[in-house]
Amino acid sequence: MRSLYGKFIGFTIVIMFMSALVAFLVVNTYYHQQLKGQNDEKNMLIAESIASYIESTEGLDLKKYLETQSSVGYKLYVVNEQSESTMYGKSFRIENLKQDSINQVLKGNSYHGMKELPGETFVTGFFSDELANTVGVPFDYKGESYALFLRPDVKLLFTEVHYILGGMVLVMGVFSLLSMLILAKKLIEPITKLTKAAKEVGNEQFIGTLDINRRDEIGQLAKSFQTMVHKLDENDRIRKEFISDVSHDFQSPLLNIKGYAELLMNSDLAEQERTSYAKVIQNETERLSSLTKQLLLLTSLDQLTAPLEVKLFRLDVQLKEIIRRNRWLLEEKGMSLTMDIDEVEFRGDPAFLEKVWENLLSNALKYTENDGLIDIDLVKEKDHAVISFRDNGIGIEDKELTRVFDRFYRADDSRTQEIGGTGLGLSIVQQVVRLHGGMVEVVSNKGIGTTFVVKLPTM
Repeated sequence: MRSLYGKFIGFTIVIMFMSALVAFLVVNTYYHQQLKGQNDEKNMLIAESIASYIESTEGLDLKKYLETQSSVGYKLYVVNEQSESTMYGKSFRIENLKQDSINQVLKGNSYHGMKELPGETFVTGFFSDELANTVGVPFDYKGESYALFLRPDVKLLFTEVHYILGGMVLVMGVFSLLSMLILAKKLIEPITKLTKAAKEVGNEQFIGTLDINRRDEIGQLAKSFQTMVHKLDENDRIRKEFISDVSHDFQSPLLNIKGYAELLMNSDLAEQERTSYAKVIQNETERLSSLTKQLLLLTSLDQLTAPLEVKLFRLDVQLKEIIRRNRWLLEEKGMSLTMDIDEVEFRGDPAFLEKVWENLLSNALKYTENDGLIDIDLVKEKDHAVISFRDNGIGIEDKELTRVFDRFYRADDSRTQEIGGTGLGLSIVQQVVRLHGGMVEVVSNKGIGTTFVVKLPTM
């Protein structure tokens, strides 16, 4: 496969060649369409002035005079009545003048060969060094008729100025080509670095910084690529931590189940101990079941490709139903629950939002002591519905508030560890709220309580 640099050089050379070809065709067409007649007329006037001077000057040395005229930049072809021809100046490349044209000039007519030259695509008429591409006039010298055919000698007409201009064009072309090659090298160099970096990313190497400091589109691409690599690195780290956390959270209850199941196999075990061990197995099984369900929910949220199943429903009714389901837990712990709930119609996915309220209420119940207090509010604002869950539980340390929404994160507290939990509930809460275009905030004081505030747009 050809490199981009090689392709760029090839395209540059092709473009320069095509530009020269198009310029040649345009100039040639313009000459045949516009300038050919003017060039014929101009040279006809010169030929007539030469003929007039010959006829009006007595004692003129015709040969010497015509040689002088040819030396200043003209090719002259003279034919007498006996069809004897004489060439003054350099000979024509092609001598294709018809005898009939010569006879017509000898009879006193003019010959407009330049004007009548056929227009050909790849032959520039001005530079066509043909005897037919001339103008012809008659003149008399010493009682004899002559035919004079004239055209400029292009090589003699090229002066130092023309060579300087030609040299300038050549130098400009070479300099432009070299400059394009250097520019192409500079343009492709960062792309080469990006390609190398992309290969490293493909091998899951997310380290290193691209040494590309540009402000153009390539610089923006490099910056976006670097941002992508950082995000991939972060995602890779989170993925590995996630796998590690999942393995740990599954391993612990499985080991407990295995250990207590082996103890239950002892036939001499007392009934009270057997019941205690079975209850531990049941609790660990429920923990595994809860963890599996929440993992499946998180996976469905992460891989959500279809839109949410949005419906118009009563948010206040849903909240009251969640509270009703958990009434027995409140009574079991002797807890009080107050609520101030406005009537709010909301357009969203009720199934996902139900998980949000269940997790927030579950957290409040878990981390609040017996005889504690939970307060739930739903306030309808201008363009938002604000839902708050407030408790007077154990609270959260300030340093831990920034991580409460991380997956599998559980505060390093003996009371927290004793209560247990999967560490996935608040992550689910945050993700579902974001999918609905809302936001969730937490305010907490250690030993005083915690408040979770969810804001959902109603517009």
